[in-house]
Amino acid sequence: MNFGRVLTAMVTPFNTRGEVDYDQTTKLIEYLIEHGTDGLVIAGTTGESPTLTSAEKIGLFKHVVKVANKRIPVIAGTGSNNTASSISLTKEAEACGVDAIMLVTPYYNKPSQQGMIEHFSAIAKETDLPIMLYNIPGRSVVKMTADTIVQLSRVPGIVSIKDATGDMELAATVIEKTGDDFSFYSGEDSMTLPLLSLGAVGVVSVVSHVAGKEMQEMAAQLHNGSIENAASIHRKLLPTMKAMFMAPSPAPVKAALRLKGIDTGNVRLPLTELSKEDEERLQNYL
Repeated sequence: MNFGRVLTAMVTPFNTRGEVDYDQTTKLIEYLIEHGTDGLVIAGTTGESPTLTSAEKIGLFKHVVKVANKRIPVIAGTGSNNTASSISLTKEAEACGVDAIMLVTPYYNKPSQQGMIEHFSAIAKETDLPIMLYNIPGRSVVKMTADTIVQLSRVPGIVSIKDATGDMELAATVIEKTGDDFSFYSGEDSMTLPLLSLGAVGVVSVVSHVAGKEMQEMAAQLHNGSIENAASIHRKLLPTMKAMFMAPSPAPVKAALRLKGIDTGNVRLPLTELSKEDEERLQNYL
């Protein structure tokens, strides 16, 4: 399933009281659509999902679906390391009208490959929504193997993967061994061009908050056969991509948005804001 080339892993705006700011969320959605975003992934890592309550996530799902109004797909992060809780939140998301869900590899409890297969399969049985898997061992410790992903691609409803492993061999194997109805997305901005060249569909991006049109142009140039132009855009964007992770995400991207005149508030503890020195460095990158 193709959700578009450039999906934004959207930050969650907070007001000065630390609550979800729905007015700023509306402004952010309109800005992202105007600046090249094909779809939104909400309540993911960049959306500070670990510190969002279930009620906050449901409220966010409802609001984003309403504002997006079918102009672009809305993919809700409903995965966790608790299968039953993931099923419950997935059903709530489905009732909110989201277009798909994203399920992260279970973190902390370190399931085996078979455990991950059964976890994702159990959730898939309980929803009619398309499912994007999320492979991110840097945060979850566990890594889905290529064989596991290929096996899961045959489960009804599992249609896509966001992969943040940086493993090109895994990507090539998955793309080769899965059908045309299963889409592969880069989970790291800096790996987008190499993965597109292998057959990936697109990227679930953080840098698209500030360089969405440039990411679209890079993908378009590659698609049109202008490899040198695509590579040039990639090289120019690379420092900004790296700057988005100069501190634990999403502190840098929230600071970057603020510098662009879009205030999405502070990050929640245990994350902290950028130092003045880092913010000055970030401004130079932008």
